[in-house]
Amino acid sequence: MSILKTENITMRFGGLTAVAGLNLDIAEDSIVGLIGPNGAGKTTVFNMITGVYTPTEGDILFDGNSIKKLKPHLITKKGIARTFQNIRLFKDLTVLDNVIIAHHLRLDSNIFSAVMRLPDYTKKESAVIQKSLDLLEDVGLMEYKDDKASSLPYGKQRKLEIARALATEPRLLLLDEPAAGMNPQESIELMEFVKEIRKKFKVSILMIEHHMQVIMGVCEKIYVLDYGVNIAEGSASEVQNNPKVIEAYLGVDE
Repeated sequence: MSILKTENITMRFGGLTAVAGLNLDIAEDSIVGLIGPNGAGKTTVFNMITGVYTPTEGDILFDGNSIKKLKPHLITKKGIARTFQNIRLFKDLTVLDNVIIAHHLRLDSNIFSAVMRLPDYTKKESAVIQKSLDLLEDVGLMEYKDDKASSLPYGKQRKLEIARALATEPRLLLLDEPAAGMNPQESIELMEFVKEIRKKFKVSILMIEHHMQVIMGVCEKIYVLDYGVNIAEGSASEVQNNPKVIEAYLGVDE
């Protein structure tokens, strides 16, 4: 069963077509890759799915319902979360506070209750703190809970950004180059981490990645973009053996 479908989505900026007639089909409980060179339109696709851009043409369906005209915060509430190519943590806050802030999206209380510290609010806030601690335990960051986010090693900052996205309780998680800047050992650990969170949090994952070992190692299906056009799709082996992909992205033996 599909959790997300894009139907011929196109994004134009003036005379430039960044994405042209793209059809994605993301199954529930799947890990799907989106690859292509810089400028291929991958992040534009993420921006359309998350409401940063409204497609010029086409539609985006989440659980069978159109979300293409929704604002980003409403799309997050629907159950879609993302990370970014450039890490966007609250670097002067603690690791725990970064996760607590994300959990507040699901905190159903009004401003009056919060300001007056009414019992109902404090009870819910306590629950959020506990859920945040549980999440840090689940992703292996509990020992850093009181550290500033900026003090974490790069690979753990990436992990914290993913944990913060998970705190919004998504059903679909979009990862924008999670292995960027990682060394080979960190990339291997990331592959296992992505598989683990899919299973533990019952979340479907769509990821952009230039690191071919990561993409080929975790994705059941891969889409390949070239100048905003989908030139190939299929399993890792099918994509690896596609002549267009070999020529455009994986290199050609001379």
